[in-house]
Amino acid sequence: MSDWKQKIPQAAQDFLSNRRLDEIECIIADMAGVARGKAMPAFKFDENSKYYLPTSIFLQTITGGWAEFRDGADLEPDMIMRPDFSTATAAPWTADWTLQIIHDAEDANGNPIPTAPRNVLRRVLELYRAEGWQPVVAPEMEFYFVARNIDPNMPIIPPMGRSGRRAAARQAYSMSAVDEYGKVIDDIYDFAEAMGLEIDGILQEGGAGQVEINMAHGDPLQLADEVFFFKRMIREAALRHDMFATFMAKPIEGEPGSAMHIHHSVIDMASGRNLFSTETGESTEMFMHFIGGLQRHLPRAVALIAPYVNSYRRYVPDFAAPINLEWGYDNRTTGLRVPISSPASRRIENRLAGMDCNPYLGIAASLACGYLGLKEKQGPRAECKTNAYMDDDELPKTLGAAVDMFDEATALHDVLGAEFSKIYAAVKRDEYTEFLQVISPWEREHLLLNV
Repeated sequence: MSDWKQKIPQAAQDFLSNRRLDEIECIIADMAGVARGKAMPAFKFDENSKYYLPTSIFLQTITGGWAEFRDGADLEPDMIMRPDFSTATAAPWTADWTLQIIHDAEDANGNPIPTAPRNVLRRVLELYRAEGWQPVVAPEMEFYFVARNIDPNMPIIPPMGRSGRRAAARQAYSMSAVDEYGKVIDDIYDFAEAMGLEIDGILQEGGAGQVEINMAHGDPLQLADEVFFFKRMIREAALRHDMFATFMAKPIEGEPGSAMHIHHSVIDMASGRNLFSTETGESTEMFMHFIGGLQRHLPRAVALIAPYVNSYRRYVPDFAAPINLEWGYDNRTTGLRVPISSPASRRIENRLAGMDCNPYLGIAASLACGYLGLKEKQGPRAECKTNAYMDDDELPKTLGAAVDMFDEATALHDVLGAEFSKIYAAVKRDEYTEFLQVISPWEREHLLLNV
């Protein structure tokens, strides 16, 4: 076994036990959270210590175009990709024995590339650690299994279940609904075990074919890596069973959207104590400051947690998507919910992020808002003890409005990085401009002959 193979996690070593490694996938997340990189024979990976990709991959839009952003010379320099061996995991859906390894992006001098999403999250975590704080998160992943859709002009429909009927809506928490696509769930469990990924639970959500996977709490960077891996793996598992898995925020008209709820707490690095609870079990001022930061800064961060035009179709009343900045104890109608927990597990849940967001950027944005609250030391407004679903006047309603607000968020730019913030806004603005040039079926149906 070569030296690097001794650095990889035990699950990856077990996957390779008594097997010949065929291929290595050297990957990195782009702005959309899509895996970019290079695949190579394993013996070639042994012979090299670093790899190169152009930094321009962070200028690429979701449609494959390139954002118009020019700052200085019109160059397209390479970045150095360095493997983070702690992320090595199996790609168990492949025909041969393959490992995936997430790489970090550096310049020629060894400095982190500031536009790489993984580096953006790491930057936020370093700000916390400079204060002696260790943030802890737990993401929840909602997504849909849908029938294969090869014509973008056709609506997305639920998949066919084992009963021969299409998945039904309004069956939240139904075990029989989950069993309808039990074979793909079995593959997800098997793949997760081979990859060393921990699933805290799988349940049926309210939409037709909508599933939620809960993840155990832990280090934000590790959990973002796992969401990145999970999304790729779940898509592969679905394809094995003649269906798609989609992480669109709102894939099916009339059905609930898919969120990535993010639970947050902050640990004192010296004592290991949850800084959101006092020694007697009460909530602390820091807890209130964190919530206050989310309330004040999340409107300007919406472009990161709702990154596409489709994201705003999820932000509609009466579809179990809290589109407000209210907070409350065990109140699922609020955008910021305090779940029932022990004092040691006290946390705040951000329910505004969509599952379509880049996990590195969604977690970074949410933690950045909380960090600003901790530094500003201003509490939130009074707790909401009623139904808050209809309080939707504080958040942007379109991607264009969200990008405009993000452009003005100088405090967030200081936390996330100025260069990243400029390029992210440029990418999103190009995507929104391209969308506005598309004429929708609704417009043709209602305007063609009526106006």
